[in-house]
Amino acid sequence: MVPLQDITRYCERRLRLEEIEDFPGAVNGLQFENKGLVRRIGAAVDAGMETFDQAARAGVDLLLVHHGMFWGTPYPVSGIRFQKYRFLLENNLAVFSAHLPLDCHDELGNNACLIKNLNLEATGKFLEFKGNCIGFLAEGGIPRTDLKSRLAQEFPAGIIAIEYGSENPETIAVVTGSGAEAVAELEKAGADTLVTGEVRQHTYNQAQEAGINLYLCGHYATETYGVKALATELAQKFSLPWEFIPTACPL
Repeated sequence: MVPLQDITRYCERRLRLEEIEDFPGAVNGLQFENKGLVRRIGAAVDAGMETFDQAARAGVDLLLVHHGMFWGTPYPVSGIRFQKYRFLLENNLAVFSAHLPLDCHDELGNNACLIKNLNLEATGKFLEFKGNCIGFLAEGGIPRTDLKSRLAQEFPAGIIAIEYGSENPETIAVVTGSGAEAVAELEKAGADTLVTGEVRQHTYNQAQEAGINLYLCGHYATETYGVKALATELAQKFSLPWEFIPTACPL
């Protein structure tokens, strides 16, 4: 057993939570406390009831998530929100969330881990948000057919390829999750190829008109990496078991 406070303090420092400003209401850090001890760590993308239920069944008492419980303005604790609070209390389940800090991180971040899994080399960052860059750049030099093949292998559920850019991209941009805002920044970053989770419908026209390659691999699928990397590191440091808690999210 490890004190919850020891683990959360380590996470706060490791992910530089105080230095990275997030979207309003994201509330990075410990979002829901348990009785103070951790025996088993779970990692998941979303703080939803499906995830909570699976984590409780697996004996998890600290759940690391990328998309936390809180977004936007305050709300009444009723309905499904009350049910979630009650479930967490009854099952002694703590929730720790890291959104943009787990996208920006050079080692544990979603972008960094995806680039590594694709056997590419990170060369820089782009897409600044309040002083921190949430998109990564990777060295290209490979045919887009090769890139698409690697992505198809990495994401067996399927990818969407929209190819209007170069056949041999020199620089590949990576933005896990939602990449719609990144498209307008590609030219400035010196890239015409973007690997991301999802975009908006009108982005197709932007890609066609600007001559861009887009590879859409799923918002959920591209954001499983960071929580897994963080959980792996915590498990090694604190000698605790961990497991990934998947859901059936197809988006």
